[in-house]
Amino acid sequence: MSGECVRVEIHVSGRVQHVGFRNFAKNTASRLGLRGYVKNLSDGRVFVLAEGGLDAIRLFVEYLKEGPRFAGVTHVDTAFKRPTGEFEDFSRV
Repeated sequence: MSGECVRVEIHVSGRVQHVGFRNFAKNTASRLGLRGYVKNLSDGRVFVLAEGGLDAIRLFVEYLKEGPRFAGVTHVDTAFKRPTGEFEDFSRV
């Protein structure tokens, strides 16, 4: 896997609240060794901020496009940034 560390801001749209999406994102990110957080937004989307290796981040985004069983992801927006290293783990907000 790529050793390059990156930061990504992700907005996930669709049926992504009240379907276990945050737990899915947290568990998936933790398995991939990513750091950051996931939270629901008031407009019905989910926001994810993650840092880690480029390959792990790319794989994470692909998992988010599928989501958990009862989710219905319609769109995933990603914006890559410079990592800050401010997170020790991945949390659900």
